[in-house]
Amino acid sequence: MSSPQQRLSSITNQLSPAGVSAAKAKILAKNPDDVVITYLARTPLTKARKGGFKDTTVDNLLISLLTAVRENSKIDPNLVEDVSVGNCLAAGSAYLARSAVLAAGFPVSTAASVSNRFCSSGLLAIQNIANQIIAGSIDVGIAVGAESMSTNADGGAPEMAERIQTHPLASQNYQPMGQTSENVASQFGITREQHDKFAAGSYQKAERAQKAGWFEDEIVPIKTQIKDPKTGEVKDIVVDRDDGIRYGTTPESLGKIRAAFPQWQPSATTGGNASQITDGAAALLLMKRSQAQKLGQPIVGKFCGATVAGLEPRIMGIGPSIAIPKILGKLGLNKDEIDVFEINEAFASMGVYCVGKLGLDEAKVNPRGGAIAFGHPLGATGARQVVTALAELRRQNKRVAVTSMCVGTGMGMAGVFVSEH
Repeated sequence: MSSPQQRLSSITNQLSPAGVSAAKAKILAKNPDDVVITYLARTPLTKARKGGFKDTTVDNLLISLLTAVRENSKIDPNLVEDVSVGNCLAAGSAYLARSAVLAAGFPVSTAASVSNRFCSSGLLAIQNIANQIIAGSIDVGIAVGAESMSTNADGGAPEMAERIQTHPLASQNYQPMGQTSENVASQFGITREQHDKFAAGSYQKAERAQKAGWFEDEIVPIKTQIKDPKTGEVKDIVVDRDDGIRYGTTPESLGKIRAAFPQWQPSATTGGNASQITDGAAALLLMKRSQAQKLGQPIVGKFCGATVAGLEPRIMGIGPSIAIPKILGKLGLNKDEIDVFEINEAFASMGVYCVGKLGLDEAKVNPRGGAIAFGHPLGATGARQVVTALAELRRQNKRVAVTSMCVGTGMGMAGVFVSEH
């Protein structure tokens, strides 16, 4: 029986460049039953407990974004049958999702549910809506990812950790996320210098994108309120840009930041080379191509498929290195046929490992930067990355994107999308 490492090597070896032109032609073809995206957008991403959304609860984030989807897409809200909300942390999230859908102007006939697979919840929400459309359960649906890490900081994690510590079998597989980053660095020999170089690249790409106005193609401005912590004054504001991007970041400047987890070796993870704690949301409107044409909805992209894979919880960060070959294998594609890879930068350790293991062209990976530079709102990221990927494909006049992320407790998820700009 082959070992996990041998199986991983076997899967990765499927990424050979030969004989895939027919497969790419297949996903680029336009068929009436394709699940397509007719509108997509995200909020800005802002620093938790410091940024523009620090006093905005997840239901208010949802209301603002879903209202923008309804108004900007010009969809008849009576046609939207289900809204799947990717969320990890909010207490009573199922209630919040349903109430936000109604408050955003959708009728009582529009259902709602919550999708939670940790960092891939937003992509899971997309897959859930797409699968319902494919199965004929619904005709039109919205997938959303949203997280307020300011107002739901721990999501019950301390209580869960305490429970796990009393269960010997579960405790063997439970480790804090920071420890899993150090495990990846230790097991695969990723140096602090590699961490900081990868992270600096994320900041530099995001700085270039923000200065060039590329994010304006993704973001809808959000009206909200913010409270002055000193005076208690509440004022109305409009949040219209990501606020976590630190201009002028270099590997050298990141190298001066102290280790975040000195209790675990090699202690290479820092606040500068790991994803930022952030608030934000992203949403996509999906339906069959035939339905979009019937309704006169503009088709901006196509969902081609998604998959999930499990792996050792202690090295959960390498999840994309398994999930990406798996989804490419299912579609008969190879890595060279992909124009953009959006891989969530949970930690620089996993970014360095996955890019190297898969042999990816670094210019194709997170060309606008990633979670290290502008944040990882847990439930939102899976949807946010799709919005970013399709915007970047439009900018480059390219077609195919892969989106992927590692997932807490030891999983990876990946999806393939086509831009029809």
